[in-house]
Amino acid sequence: MYLIVGLGNPRKEYENTRHNIGFAVIDAISEQAGIPVTEKKHRALIGKGLWEGEKVILAKPQTYMNLSGESVRELRDYYRVDETSRLIVISDDISLDAGRIRIRKRGSAGGHNGLKNIIAHLGHEDFIRVRIGVGEKPQGYDLADYVLGHFSPEEKKIMEEAASTAAEAVRMILRENVEAAMNQYNRGRPSDGSGGRE
Repeated sequence: MYLIVGLGNPRKEYENTRHNIGFAVIDAISEQAGIPVTEKKHRALIGKGLWEGEKVILAKPQTYMNLSGESVRELRDYYRVDETSRLIVISDDISLDAGRIRIRKRGSAGGHNGLKNIIAHLGHEDFIRVRIGVGEKPQGYDLADYVLGHFSPEEKKIMEEAASTAAEAVRMILRENVEAAMNQYNRGRPSDGSGGRE
């Protein structure tokens, strides 16, 4: 069983913000896999089903970004998922160009408060993460304002395509393995993965 978690903030005003791209990817997976994400459980909206022959739990934590780990830990414990190989966390990343995707098998939070909280609750950094670039913060912008800001119409189109592509990347992880997905999708400008973040 895979636990696939997209990070974001609940409530209408946070829809289509940079910080909520993880939710958008879960929505794209939900559509591709035909798995509705509507059940309220473990402080998340979840959906259960089969995708690429694997049992999957799709989850959108409803704890707000900075407490994402509380929901992820509850889900991990309840479904007894081996988080080192069967947990996939999808998040935004301001150190990557808008729409670019990076997949890693482990790594630091890079300043991302959602990832930081998950690492704190799991007690380690060894879980798969799919990072979606939302573009670097413009000079003079407050970081929180930037990541909680909405996409421009041009950015929105790029990010819709990125969400769909990220869903395909997750599909490849299930169908083949994380290395195959990394080889396929970690293209373009190298990133040190540090990702200075809010």
